[in-house]
Amino acid sequence: MNIGDAARAAGLPTKTVRYYADIGLVTPSARRANGYRDYGVQEVQQLRFVQRTRSFGFSIDTCRELLALYADHNRASADVKAIALDHLTQIEAKMAELQSLHDELTHLATACQGDTRPDCPILDGLAVGDDTYEN
Repeated sequence: MNIGDAARAAGLPTKTVRYYADIGLVTPSARRANGYRDYGVQEVQQLRFVQRTRSFGFSIDTCRELLALYADHNRASADVKAIALDHLTQIEAKMAELQSLHDELTHLATACQGDTRPDCPILDGLAVGDDTYEN
């Protein structure tokens, strides 16, 4: 199938499928006489796999590693689990960072009167990066 059909089957934009081919992540099974990429069922499955791993936030390099493990029927599941647990640690760190930002912004917004005065603890807090502001 052509790249457009493969992209639709995998739920990806054609541009993304072309990018994955260009970086060697998922390569077409063949090239037609006219030079167009030709994708088979296996490549579409790989594209779906990559789409799903990317939706979990895995990097391209990690997707490449997971794709290789997916194709390796002699893999150790411990290798896959280690990658997943490492990514979970990264997600948890990002969640903690986002929670901290949420808390700080909530505090800034609460400190702001939101009236016609020019005093604004939100802007002061953003400018200074310090949470010692007063109304």
